[in-house]
Amino acid sequence: MSKRDYYEVLGVERSASGDELKKAYRRLAMKYHPDRNQGDDSAEASFKEAKEAYDILSNPQKKSAYDQFGHAGVEQSAGMGGGGFGGAGGVGDIFGDIFGDIFGGSGGGGRRQSRGADLRYNLELTLEEAVQGIEKKIRVPRMSDCATCKGSGSRPGSETKTCDTCHGQGQVRMQQGFFSVQQTCPQCRGQGKVVTDPCGSCNGQGMVRDEKTLSVKIPAGVDEGDQVRLGGEGESGGPGSRTGDLYVQVRIKPHDLFERDGDNLYCEVPISYPTMALGGSIEVPTLSGRATIKIPAETQTEKLFRLRGKGVRNVRNGNVGDLYCKVTVETPVNLTRKQKDILKQLETVLAEGGDRHSPRSGSWTSRIKSFFDDLVT
Repeated sequence: MSKRDYYEVLGVERSASGDELKKAYRRLAMKYHPDRNQGDDSAEASFKEAKEAYDILSNPQKKSAYDQFGHAGVEQSAGMGGGGFGGAGGVGDIFGDIFGDIFGGSGGGGRRQSRGADLRYNLELTLEEAVQGIEKKIRVPRMSDCATCKGSGSRPGSETKTCDTCHGQGQVRMQQGFFSVQQTCPQCRGQGKVVTDPCGSCNGQGMVRDEKTLSVKIPAGVDEGDQVRLGGEGESGGPGSRTGDLYVQVRIKPHDLFERDGDNLYCEVPISYPTMALGGSIEVPTLSGRATIKIPAETQTEKLFRLRGKGVRNVRNGNVGDLYCKVTVETPVNLTRKQKDILKQLETVLAEGGDRHSPRSGSWTSRIKSFFDDLVT
C-alpha cells in the first residue's frame, strides 16, 4: 500500500496554518491513541500515519520539500521508522511516538532501517489507454544511494567511528517512570557508527536526490485508483537496507463520449423526435468501432439500450462489461416559420386524440388534480 497524501491524512487544506495542523493532529492522536484502542492494529497504523504527516508538515523545510516534490522530496529519516508502508511497528515504536519529545529521539526498533520508503506516482491515462493497456515511460524523483561513497556517507578511503551515544548498538534505552523505551539512536540514526570525514557528493548523508526513468506496463482494463507495483523502485533505506517499492496509481481522464462504471460504459445519444416516435436505426460509437441500434416506434426519452460485450474487459477475471446508450430527444432549434406552423398543427391534432397519444401526460394531469383535491379537503 502506498503513502497517502499528508494533507489528506490530517484532513486539512494545503494552505492550513500551523495551528490548524496541530489541531488536526491532536484530534487524530486522541482518536487513535493506542491506550484507547488496545489490540487494534488499524488504529495503531492510523496513529503512526498521523504522526508522520504532522512531523513533516509542521517542519517548514520539510513541508516546502514535500509541497514541491511530494513524498520523494522528504528525507528518508522522516518516514515511519524508515520502514515504508506495510511494515508493522512494535510497542516500542508506539511509545517512541508518544514520548519522542521527552527523550529527544524518534521511535524506532532495529539497528538499521530495514527498508526504504515506498513511493507513489500518479499516472494519468485516457480511457482508451486504460481499456486497451499500454506501456508508459515515467520519470520518478527519489533518494538513492550516493554513487561516490556507495551509501556509507564517508569520503572514499576514510573510516567511520563507533557511535559514542549507543556504543555501536544502534539503539538507546530511555527510562521514564515505569516505562522503559528502546529507541533508534538519535546520534547515528541506528547505524552504530558515525561519519568522521563526510563524503563531498552527499555531505555525509549517504543518499542523493536523483530521477530515474522507468518503463511501466499498464494491463488492459485498469480503473481509477488501481495500482501497479514496481518492486525495489522506491527510495533507498541506507546501507544494508532493502529499497522500497514504487506504486503507480492510475488516474483516468474524463472522456468526451463515455462514462465508466466498473466494467460498463455509458453514453448519451441525442436523436430526433420523429425517430423516437416512428422508429428507425441510429449509429453509435464504441471503443472498438461503430455499432447500430434499432429504435422501436414510440420510444420514450432516456431509454437505455444495451450493447453486450462492448464495455471493458475486467483486469482480474477477464469478464467483459456492456455499453449502455441512453437516447434522449433533441428539441429542434432555429425553426423557420413553416416548421413552427407544422409543429403547431401536430400539437393540435395530437390534442384531439386525448390521452391516447400521450398516456404519461394524461396520468400526470390526473395525479396533479388528485393532489390538489386532497389539499383542499
